[in-house]
Amino acid sequence: MTTEKQPVSGAPGRPGGPLEGVKVLEVASIGPGPFCAMMLADMGAEVLRLDRAATDESGPRQPYQLNLMNRGRRSVAIDLKRPEAVELALDLAGRADVLVEGFRPGVMERLGLGPDRVRERNPALVYGRITGWGQDGPMSREPGHDINFIALAGVLHAIGRAGGPPTPPLNLVGDFGGATYLAFGIVSALLNAARTGEGQVVDAAMVDGAASMMTMFCGMARSGMWREERGTNGLDSGAPFYDVYETSDGEFIAVGAIEPKFYAELLRVLELSDAALPAQHDREGWPILRDRFAEAFASKTLADWTARFEGRAACVTPVLPLSRAMAHPHLEERGTFTEVAGVRQPAPAPRFSGTPGRIAGPPPRPGQHTRAALHDWGVEARTVTALLDAGVLHEANDHAQTNSGRKA
Repeated sequence: MTTEKQPVSGAPGRPGGPLEGVKVLEVASIGPGPFCAMMLADMGAEVLRLDRAATDESGPRQPYQLNLMNRGRRSVAIDLKRPEAVELALDLAGRADVLVEGFRPGVMERLGLGPDRVRERNPALVYGRITGWGQDGPMSREPGHDINFIALAGVLHAIGRAGGPPTPPLNLVGDFGGATYLAFGIVSALLNAARTGEGQVVDAAMVDGAASMMTMFCGMARSGMWREERGTNGLDSGAPFYDVYETSDGEFIAVGAIEPKFYAELLRVLELSDAALPAQHDREGWPILRDRFAEAFASKTLADWTARFEGRAACVTPVLPLSRAMAHPHLEERGTFTEVAGVRQPAPAPRFSGTPGRIAGPPPRPGQHTRAALHDWGVEARTVTALLDAGVLHEANDHAQTNSGRKA
């Protein structure tokens, strides 16, 4: 197993992660907000998640223990529509280094938890916000999802095969790419706050992050090295030496032989004569190269090709589904995936030589830590009890009930 390389939780004698000592208040949302909070928790920050006091039971819902982005932090169930809850949240923000929220512009302000009010209590607070379109601009309050944000940023148009429609790349670029920009922004603002004593608002827009990721292609397009037509360029499946091919058993293999030495090795393993083929960068000859590569790969199974390319510097790898990726020897050796509470999942990334990240625990049930977490954050026990009795706070027990028998 990989526990030694990627510790699941703190252990005696181990240093904390690089964000140990940082206190984060997360106002529960969906998608990029929780992913950013997960990244911070994986790096050692103490993250307190404010969950909704009640959940909508209609329709399918992911079991809380499999909502892996919520891992590594404690949960308080709270009704933020109540003024007493807002006052408690302001008090908690006053004790935090970071607040993370992922609602549309204006929502936190309407709750009474906007950055101006929160930072009156805590001028050093870093207030991290993530939205699709950003906090301002003519589209800032319009709804949208990852596919919309990357469409407007010029990303989606570039992804797909020649003659075909754009292909959504899961929700990796907008949602989780945006969350990564938010995490980077928060850590940058924390460094500045440590120097100056002043916090600030981090406005992470998914459309901005998606556009930022296109920086290289923007430069290539201006220099004439990139065409806007999908599937006609070196990195978008246009080049036959940077594409995927089907093997005889219906599996797929990925080829990334860009550099001449890797391309030459590709030809050697495929047993194709360089002299009988068009030149690597002869665009007119790319259809011929693609046909020859496809014919060669279709002659053997994925296992056969994987064995043939092993140890050969050709940049050729099998295309693995997630279930098989988890068991790949290289990823197993590195501890890229780990197991927490019986659930296999990606381990914290990136790696640190002196302060390794870790998963502090599995995803919590909403309200699982209401009493204990608030006590640890300095809230008096009698205050917590009164708020529980008033229905402002809720706590979950082993039967997913609150203190008064209502569902958390």
